[in-house]
Amino acid sequence: MKAWKKIAIGIGVLVVLALIIGFTVHQSSKNVATVQTGKAQRQDLSTIVSASGEIKPKTYVNIGANAFGKITRLYVKEGDHVKKGQMLAQLENVQSSADVNANEASLQAAQTDAVAADAALKTSQADLLRAEADQERNKLDWERAQSLYKDGLISKSDFDSRKNAWATADAGLTQAEARVSQAKAQKDSADRHITQAKAMLTRYADALQKTTYPAPFDGVITNLPVREGETVVIGIQNAQGSTLMTLADMSVITAEVKVDETDIVNVRLGQPAEVTIDAIPKKIFHGKVSEIGDNAIVRSSGVSTSQQNVASEEAKDFKVVVTLTDAPTDLRPGLSTTAKVTTATRSSVLSVPIQALTMRTKEQMDQQNNAPGSVHAASPAVKDVASKSKTDDELQGVFVIRNKKAIFVPVATGITGRTDIEVVEGLKEGDEVITGSYKVLRSLRPGSSVKIDNKAPKKEEEETS
Repeated sequence: MKAWKKIAIGIGVLVVLALIIGFTVHQSSKNVATVQTGKAQRQDLSTIVSASGEIKPKTYVNIGANAFGKITRLYVKEGDHVKKGQMLAQLENVQSSADVNANEASLQAAQTDAVAADAALKTSQADLLRAEADQERNKLDWERAQSLYKDGLISKSDFDSRKNAWATADAGLTQAEARVSQAKAQKDSADRHITQAKAMLTRYADALQKTTYPAPFDGVITNLPVREGETVVIGIQNAQGSTLMTLADMSVITAEVKVDETDIVNVRLGQPAEVTIDAIPKKIFHGKVSEIGDNAIVRSSGVSTSQQNVASEEAKDFKVVVTLTDAPTDLRPGLSTTAKVTTATRSSVLSVPIQALTMRTKEQMDQQNNAPGSVHAASPAVKDVASKSKTDDELQGVFVIRNKKAIFVPVATGITGRTDIEVVEGLKEGDEVITGSYKVLRSLRPGSSVKIDNKAPKKEEEETS
């Protein structure tokens, strides 16, 4: 065979081998997934519950109308600082003042009648004593007359005269007793008239007092929706009455926020919080949780579930009050605010990026462990590892890089930080876990070959798809 033919055959064989090798490499690379990774490392974690709301004073009161009438005087304006007892407003009080004066006169008349009734009672009691003495004396005369008449020592006319005198004295005693009873009744009636007059005076004095509005405590007038000359009314049944003003004690400031129902179970009294106020940017204030609402509030309507007659499937929130410890003096009620409550803190705990967590079925785990040359992943010793899974057949875990393969390892988790989550069981420090992309994590099979490329950017559409 000629040399050029041998050379041609050799070249052809080399080309075929190159094609076979290239095809084999291409096919094998098609089954390799490109992933991004992170390390399981120890760090301090804090769980934060964020909620928005508004600034409110801890103590405030809406001063409403206690009587119907026209405002004759407003002694304050919005923003004024007032002291306890300082006069705030005055309503028209001509009629109520007249009622008080009339009832004071009635009370004085009743008291005068009571004095007269008391004097009459004492007179009647004195007459009763005199009548009792007369009756006793005439009774003795009558008894002596009976003995003398029997012995014939007095005449029949004298005997009859003494008898009639005793009968008259006895009748006078009965009459005196009746006058005492009558005087007592008149005295009791006079006393009751006094009580009645005092009650009426208290009533009208209260009505007069309701035309004046003193400050119930030291504070600031934060709202003044009325003007002098306006007529205000009291509330009746479902009709709300007029509000004269709002008085707030600005010495203790709170941030009242609404926490989602899924987060409220982690919020406790006394937990620290960081508060930001939209009107004061780039500044953080500190506080503690001082109140947690017991009733859920429907997010769309703002109505408490306890006030609804039917169950609602809408999203619900709970009121949480954070008392600020370093509130500035120029805060105003109603300013929009955001509170970040630290519900849990762990120091130097093993953690991985949150996006590394994924779910796989027990069947996929079995396929991974039973594959030839596979690396077995031990399940964590903590019970109920899959307690957060959608079904009992799913396990929560992460993919760990071992021998260039993605090995699914079930894990038990603890608290969640801003970007990382605590791993209680299943990993050790330094393990390299797959963190992305989301599209790859969602479809990655346990035991698949992977290629690490941490320089590849994570596409936003993959993370949000």
